[in-house]
Amino acid sequence: MSDLFAFNGAQGAGYAQPAPISDEFAIPEKLRRNTLPRWPRASEPEIVRHYTWLSTRSHGIDSGFYPLGSCTMKHNPRVNERIVQMPGMNDLHALAPASHLQGMMAIFHEMQEMLAHCAGMDTVTLQPVAGAQGEFTAMRCVQEYHREIGQENRDKVIVPDSAHGTNPASAAMCGYEIIEIPSLENGRLDLDALRAVVGDDTAAMMITNPSTLGIFEPEIAEAAEIVHEAGGQMYYDGANFNAILGKTNPGMMGFDAVHYNLHKTFSQPHGGGGPGAGPIGVKAHLSDYLPAPLVVAEEDEEGEVWFDWYDPPKSIGKVQQWHGNSGATVRAWAFYRRYGRDLEKMSEHAVLNANYLRHRIMNPSKEVRDTIHAMPADGAPADVVKHEFTLSMTPVKDATGVTGKDIAKRLLDYGYMAPTLYFPMIVPECLMLEPTETESKEAIDEFADDFLTILAEDPEIVKTAPHDTPVKRVDEVWAARNLVLRHPMDD
Repeated sequence: MSDLFAFNGAQGAGYAQPAPISDEFAIPEKLRRNTLPRWPRASEPEIVRHYTWLSTRSHGIDSGFYPLGSCTMKHNPRVNERIVQMPGMNDLHALAPASHLQGMMAIFHEMQEMLAHCAGMDTVTLQPVAGAQGEFTAMRCVQEYHREIGQENRDKVIVPDSAHGTNPASAAMCGYEIIEIPSLENGRLDLDALRAVVGDDTAAMMITNPSTLGIFEPEIAEAAEIVHEAGGQMYYDGANFNAILGKTNPGMMGFDAVHYNLHKTFSQPHGGGGPGAGPIGVKAHLSDYLPAPLVVAEEDEEGEVWFDWYDPPKSIGKVQQWHGNSGATVRAWAFYRRYGRDLEKMSEHAVLNANYLRHRIMNPSKEVRDTIHAMPADGAPADVVKHEFTLSMTPVKDATGVTGKDIAKRLLDYGYMAPTLYFPMIVPECLMLEPTETESKEAIDEFADDFLTILAEDPEIVKTAPHDTPVKRVDEVWAARNLVLRHPMDD
């Protein structure tokens, strides 16, 4: 146990710090505090030990398996960090003239081109620093496009009930009314429900493919045709892009705009809450509305290629200070430069691992099956899933009282991060699992065995988990409503 506020060094001098060498370096009296600040006075070793101890209490991809469905928590190659920390990358100033930034701008330009190619788009901006901000940016471009062509009446955005929660939130921030359509019993898009709501007030449809259920929408091209015939735009949520890279792309499916999650598909670390990177790509008819600036390549009279900033003529303006998250861009660039065409193999392995894990959990041996109280059900029926899959713990809950949340908490005792819980909400008692392409067969086998072991355990042990973590079962609702934002002080 460690408590930073327990450190209490010498009054006014900091812990174990020498007094000033002479009065010449003393702080003038008029600038001194009347009372000491309420922060710990600790030596450097104490500070280092405290934060090292804190790090041992945190779980991340470097310390264990992280099957966090849809968020794609996979290994981030360390070579990316070495590259982004090189002086020529790390020491640049955002206000330096373009002539001093040619190397970084070359990376920016190459990333714009690469991302556009991967998604079947015409133009890409790297400016948004989160997937949700990318959604917002793309929808603002759609909004301005409709205004430009005299269709301000288009004020409704369609989302399926399996959509990521950020989709309707981002559209609502642009002032759109949200129209939710139900999924079919098999979890797939209901085209009849879509036809029933499209009209001359439809601005766009926002959807991801594969869906949050981990299944590919086979009729996505027909859905795009329905929306386009009504005059709307198609928006692709790139959260699940990890499943299709190199196999197909949103442009081929009929989408007009897409955001990319560099912290998912292209291995930029999630960053403890941000900033991340959520570039967007658009078709040509939306390109003029992108935030400024973009990077363009120009050839001089001597045949030398130079890079410069370019402001689209009808730009919505900036959505992020400077030029976006340069560090994330460089890491993603290093990732794709290293793997190249093997990015397609990356997607193949992601899909293979997801299907293998699903099979291992849902098809235990007879000996193991006989020890299990009840088996989960598939979140959506499918012969083959993509990068992730969902399980409903309803049969387990009905048989034993053990909920999906209980199982998620118990997995913490086994050294795993819990999967995504209770999402999508159309799957009751849902667990969403994504092993990603970076996990080995051995790691997946071990997780599957431990998952099945939990299903066979005494239900009371599972209901009261976790037992071995520093923080045990907590009341999340109470904690969220009663935030502790200050350390208690003795006056």
